Amino acid sequence: QVQLVESGGGLVQPGGSLRLSCAASGFTFRSYFMNWYRQAPGKERELVAGISITGGSTNYADSVKGRFTISRDNAKNTVYLEMISLKPEDTAVYYCNARLLREYWGQGTQVTVSS
Repeated sequence: QVQLVESGGGLVQPGGSLRLSCAASGFTFRSYFMNWYRQAPGKERELVAGISITGGSTNYADSVKGRFTISRDNAKNTVYLEMISLKPEDTAVYYCNARLLREYWGQGTQVTVSS
């Protein structure tokens, strides 16, 4: 059974930081491209960051460049999203995504940036 389980979300003040984790099971994690998406209320889901199978290549949405860092640990079947200098506009549900020939999604974790 394929599972992607996100954790690490929560309420943080503007300027604060969070680290999201996504633990994968049920498929060959090291063979999949991994991504983080987010969806704010009333908005479409958007790609935040992606990482290649080895971790050697990453890409980011312009809105998070320089503030977010995606990484992966293939030995632990886990992908991370380090977020610093958080802004209220970063408030959203963050989803982990695995993509190769098939695509898998996690259930999401809420990130709220508010004073």
